[in-house]
Amino acid sequence: MWPRSAVTATCHASPERGLPRKAGPEGPEGKEEALVFKRRDPLGWGAWLREQVYPRSGFKRATRYVIHRMRRLPDQPHRIARGVFAGSLIGFLPLPGLQFVAAWAASRAINGNLLAALLATFNTNPVTTPFFAVLAMTLGHWILGIEKPLSWDYIRVATEQAGGDLWFNVKAIFTSDVTRWDGLIQFWHEIYWPYFIGALGPGIILSVIAYYITIPLVEAYQKARAAKSKERGEKRRGLKEAVAKAAARLKHRGEHAGDRAAEQDVHPGESGGDDGPGSA
Repeated sequence: MWPRSAVTATCHASPERGLPRKAGPEGPEGKEEALVFKRRDPLGWGAWLREQVYPRSGFKRATRYVIHRMRRLPDQPHRIARGVFAGSLIGFLPLPGLQFVAAWAASRAINGNLLAALLATFNTNPVTTPFFAVLAMTLGHWILGIEKPLSWDYIRVATEQAGGDLWFNVKAIFTSDVTRWDGLIQFWHEIYWPYFIGALGPGIILSVIAYYITIPLVEAYQKARAAKSKERGEKRRGLKEAVAKAAARLKHRGEHAGDRAAEQDVHPGESGGDDGPGSA
């Protein structure tokens, strides 16, 4: 294995002299190093927002990528599945800005894989979340016995009133205005809390399904990977044995050649005929 410093020096070799170039954050070499971890062309705010709503590669490829990363996690299948359950359940709940922290805590509570829990929070996206939110709020209103006409306009108005009250209260900290909580209280009782209660049931059901699907997927992948690793190990072992045998044969031939040369040095006249005094 080459040292990291040697590889870095080789990658940044100067094309004119073939010598290593100094890689620093100020020069262009530092920019080339940073491109390994960053985009060559950074996304603008509009492109970034579009990627969050609908990835350029599509949801299917993004989902396959997340599943592929989960299958490659070096952990027991049941721990990975527990992490998927925790992260998936948190992903369905209305916890904006706190999903990673909540997924980490839930995964620790059930001894699940933390990285699997974080990856599983991507089970929702801006396209499907509004429909799930309406379903969850409808179910929550039914469970809590709230008789309100649930519609997009009703949700929009309640959200705008809560946001306005929140911003007004923040400004009231620095002024003499009296805080107001009517919009926030209405939003909590009629939107957020029903959403949270209504999302628990479907979230638990879907997360349990994800748990039982994850276990055989991870087991099958790990078995296939172990078989490939064993096959590669056998090939490397066979190659090492072949190289060792070839080296032994070459060594054996070299020893025989050395013995013949030594015999010729000890008896130089045996191979060239008898040139002694009585040969005439």
